[in-house]
Amino acid sequence: MFLEQGIKPENKFWKYLIGSVIIIIASFIGQIPFSVAVLYKSFINKEDFPTDNAAVMKIFDQNMTLFLVMISFAFALAGVYYVVKYLHNQTFLSITTSRPKIDWKRVFFSFFLWSAFSIISFFIIYFRSPENFVWNFKLVPFLILTVLGAVLIPIQTSTEEYVFRGYLMQGFANLALNKWFPLVMTSLIFGSMHIFNPEVAKMGYIIMVYYIGTGFFLGVIALMDEGIELSLGFHAANNLVGALLVTSDWSVFQTHSIFKDMSEPSAGLDVILPVVVIYPVLLFIFTKKYNWTNWKEKLTGEIKTVKPLN
Repeated sequence: MFLEQGIKPENKFWKYLIGSVIIIIASFIGQIPFSVAVLYKSFINKEDFPTDNAAVMKIFDQNMTLFLVMISFAFALAGVYYVVKYLHNQTFLSITTSRPKIDWKRVFFSFFLWSAFSIISFFIIYFRSPENFVWNFKLVPFLILTVLGAVLIPIQTSTEEYVFRGYLMQGFANLALNKWFPLVMTSLIFGSMHIFNPEVAKMGYIIMVYYIGTGFFLGVIALMDEGIELSLGFHAANNLVGALLVTSDWSVFQTHSIFKDMSEPSAGLDVILPVVVIYPVLLFIFTKKYNWTNWKEKLTGEIKTVKPLN
């Protein structure tokens, strides 16, 4: 009954609109340190303040950029906590899971499962076309990246999961009669948030199939599992392993990763394969491990009002 935990008479949808604005404002406040740092660096170097996002991301060392960018997600997560507790009078647990407490075993199982998938998939691609990659490993920067990534990337990914699979999914449930509506809306919004990523400019809008498909996958496992623990683990593994393993000049973040992808990006089977093959395999694994049943009811059934967790 995960969705229903956010449904109560005083939880009107307009509150979620206000809450979303508060979260966005919190995120903007979190971006101030980065903006001040860029302004200071431009002043010291007597250069014009960069207006191009790609130029901004290259002003500092990659680890420093990662640190400054991730600060905004910590503020946004604090914003989520604030609006859930004080605007909606709910506990943070109520937008996390329907269980009495967070099931960390689920988080770690999902994390290590997708980490294994990601690493194996990368090395399959690497051994097929090793000429597309160069050794990028530098011990000290990589160790710093590992520490920063282990702390900050889960904050970033958890913020996105709490916003989309937790807060907004319950918000749209207050507006709908059926569960498919929150699933579709949050997946489309989640995918659309990536439209300005440099990967889209390089590969074209076909890559939105991957982003929106990933949103659907994360939404499905949240609804089937009655909580976002599996989504939290998957998302953290996806971004952390990616940051540590391989970087490129055209990705959102350039990191001191082990490898660097030198190939010219193109949208092909690698965009479609996760959505139509790998995600269904993961769903099968989760289904067998957690004994998921009654798919139609959990994904498209009627939303029933119950007393939320206090």
